[in-house]
Amino acid sequence: MPEARARKLVVAGLVIRDGLVLITQRRADQPLPLQWEFPGGKVEPGEAPVAALVRELREEIGVCVAVGRIWDVLFHAYPAFDLVMLVYGCRVVDGEPRAVEVADLRWLPPAELPAWDILPADRPLVQRLIDEGLPQPSVRPI
Repeated sequence: MPEARARKLVVAGLVIRDGLVLITQRRADQPLPLQWEFPGGKVEPGEAPVAALVRELREEIGVCVAVGRIWDVLFHAYPAFDLVMLVYGCRVVDGEPRAVEVADLRWLPPAELPAWDILPADRPLVQRLIDEGLPQPSVRPI
């Protein structure tokens, strides 16, 4: 019988403002160093996904966000684990994004995203944003 692969549940936020979407750069000391991704992170045991996204964005980029409904669900098989990512539309309700626990960040129009070194798991989002445009999240306050 094959050995079970590790699985990780993560959340990502499509943080949208003025027709732009926010991407963040991973730190040099992290796996997949200096690649770009949509901000978010791991859902801790017993944590609700929306609460995890609010926590991760507060920790990583220093903002409070309002989170909308799920915009996409992605699956990606990395060499060491399988990733399930819940992607939510969201907007900043308090604070200005800054690089707290990330190397850098950028606000970009979807058309410019393919020029950036985006994580493999996040690349389908890039294509969907180009094809469909930015979601207009209906968000609930957190």
